[in-house]
Amino acid sequence: MATASLVPTSKIFSVSPKSSASIKARSRVVVASSQQQQQPRRRELLLKSAVAIPAILQLKEAPISAAREVEVGSYLPLSPSDPSFVLFKAKPSDTPALRAGNVQPYQFVLPPNWKQLRIANILSGNYCQPKCAEPWIEVKFENEKQGKVQVVASPLIRLTNKPNATIEDLGEPEKVIASLGPFVTGNSYDSDELLKTSIEKIGDQTYYKYVLETPFALTGSHNLAKATAKGSTVVLFVVSATEKQWQSSQKTLEAILDSFQL
Repeated sequence: MATASLVPTSKIFSVSPKSSASIKARSRVVVASSQQQQQPRRRELLLKSAVAIPAILQLKEAPISAAREVEVGSYLPLSPSDPSFVLFKAKPSDTPALRAGNVQPYQFVLPPNWKQLRIANILSGNYCQPKCAEPWIEVKFENEKQGKVQVVASPLIRLTNKPNATIEDLGEPEKVIASLGPFVTGNSYDSDELLKTSIEKIGDQTYYKYVLETPFALTGSHNLAKATAKGSTVVLFVVSATEKQWQSSQKTLEAILDSFQL
């Protein structure tokens, strides 16, 4: 009967001291080589991350137009006509439509403690310039105790096919506000809400002025508006207030409306 001899595995897999040293050396070379290969990859990933982070931040900022989260009195000049107000004069750098030349520069006064509000990209007209089919918001300012103002621009083609039409070409003040009313109130317009209309001439430019009492408006229960047309655009300036704001700031809001001009 044959018998099997058991040989310790330690002897079968035994390694000479020289071989062991050689294996360790090769291991160090392999590890070092792997680290050298990983270092450029790490650097590459870090570089990509450095580039990607600003891009992500820009994506977050892109949907919103620029606005300063400080009181306008800290950076706007005093109004020459009334030093209790500051003067906002729109520049091409302020809005996409001004840069595209679709809206002529405009100006108006504000109390120095008002702040400019940010406007969502989809409302600013940035996505559709230079040929927008729908109205957009140019700028917006607010003071929680006094009220809010905004400049709304609308393509002239929405109201008439006549190129470079004046505000008079669009019809009587009542007809124009019937078309633009929802952009004053933020939802709907009822002719019963119109309390007063007037016509103002500043140089060669004509303005339609409106006083509205709008109890169901999103913008507030009191709205003042001023509309004019120039080039290919109708520009609507809206001053809005709640009942509480109107009671304390009516004269200030009326002064803001009167100051608006292209």
